[in-house]
Amino acid sequence: MALKVTVVGVGLVGEAIVSCLKERKFPCEWPPRVAATRERPETLAGEKMLVEETGAKSFEGANLVLFAGQEGAKGASVTWRETAERAGAWSIDNGRDFRLAPDVPLVVPEVNADAITPEMRFIASPNCSTIQMVVALAPIHRAVGIKRIVVATYQATSGWGLRGPQELRAQLPKALASGVENLEYDPKVFNRPIAFNCIPHIDAFVENDYTREEMKMVHETRKILGDAKIQVSATAVRVPVLNGHSEAVWIETRRKLSADAARQLLRTAPGLVVMDEPGRDGAPRTYPTPLDLVRPEYKDMTLVGRIREDPSAKNGLAMWVVADNIRKGAALNVVQIAEELLHSGYLKAQ
Repeated sequence: MALKVTVVGVGLVGEAIVSCLKERKFPCEWPPRVAATRERPETLAGEKMLVEETGAKSFEGANLVLFAGQEGAKGASVTWRETAERAGAWSIDNGRDFRLAPDVPLVVPEVNADAITPEMRFIASPNCSTIQMVVALAPIHRAVGIKRIVVATYQATSGWGLRGPQELRAQLPKALASGVENLEYDPKVFNRPIAFNCIPHIDAFVENDYTREEMKMVHETRKILGDAKIQVSATAVRVPVLNGHSEAVWIETRRKLSADAARQLLRTAPGLVVMDEPGRDGAPRTYPTPLDLVRPEYKDMTLVGRIREDPSAKNGLAMWVVADNIRKGAALNVVQIAEELLHSGYLKAQ
């Protein structure tokens, strides 16, 4: 019997969740029930669907609820979690509100699927930049332990939401025609012009002068890897890219791991593609970039390259990590968690 699924939210992530359900042939009634702040027709996964206004009836009979993120002024799960629980549904939340709650599993299926238990029917999906980093680092942490992580993120405009890429597209022709000196920008989107620029400011600043985005990577990484002793320092930067986050990552491991051994280890890890081959016969060395994510074989993978030993730190390694922030960084991870619920036998049609 097909599962009854409700998706709450139809922004970039909500639309991608519906697409992932369809592409991966998730065994749900089709189309899934889709709800948002107001009723309206939408084209999702290439099909015309009627989006309903979110209310208690949106959750009636649901086996599974997938929260895409915001629902009005609050996180969707803040508003509707209890309603979903009363309906008897499993819930998977892409929002930030419950990620660090002690009793809520924070799950990346390639890393810590064992955090899912039948006792807690509400599961959180991490921040996009955290997801791709832990997919790349978890195999190393399991093998030799990680003491310290330093990461600089280069985050695409789609990480802001629909208006992020719109802002970049609007500014680029003006910058090319008239220069960047007097570019108009909306500070409600980005704090500076984004065309031909890099902005070291994502989300609000907090008391220690890091941003909330940066501190998410600190706390979420420790929770997912199950090691509160890992030291993490992050700098999050918005760059003029439409989609696909990149990260420069430096780690110090507890035991020595050579760059060659790290490559071999990551080549066998789930969800990863290593693109780090030396150039031969005049060809350049391979490494991933966000544009590689448009290729069908890479769109759902985390790409890793530039793996090298860091001579400035004992047992140091450095690498470059790229992933689609809307798919693996959000929608796909949510659907993969749902697939884990199926495989474990926890999720069943009522």
